[in-house]
Amino acid sequence: MTVTLNHTIVPAADHRRAARFFASIMGLPELPPAGRHGHFAPVRVNGQLTLEFMTVADPVGVHLAFDVDPATFDAILARLRQAGVPYGSRPTEPGNGRIDHPLCPRGLFFTDAARNLYEVMSPR
Repeated sequence: MTVTLNHTIVPAADHRRAARFFASIMGLPELPPAGRHGHFAPVRVNGQLTLEFMTVADPVGVHLAFDVDPATFDAILARLRQAGVPYGSRPTEPGNGRIDHPLCPRGLFFTDAARNLYEVMSPR
């Protein structure tokens, strides 16, 4: 059997707000609340992966990296700019406004309110 990641929990100060932010920037669908008491705010990344945002008392940010095609990268960059969300080319400088990623031709990092660090990489 092939092993695939089905979902992961993303810590948040406000799970619904964090899910909405991530989904809006990435151009992904938010799903209805999940869990016994609706304590997960899921965002479908693709056919095999869902991010489950969950409110926690003291969220510690995680790092999530995504490979995207050039058109998707352009759309994400446009949404970041339109929303006024800082982005940058290095994890230590997620607000430098650059996309010259050290590991690929174009890439960027951005953060959310819980200090989750999102990385988006494109092959061109």
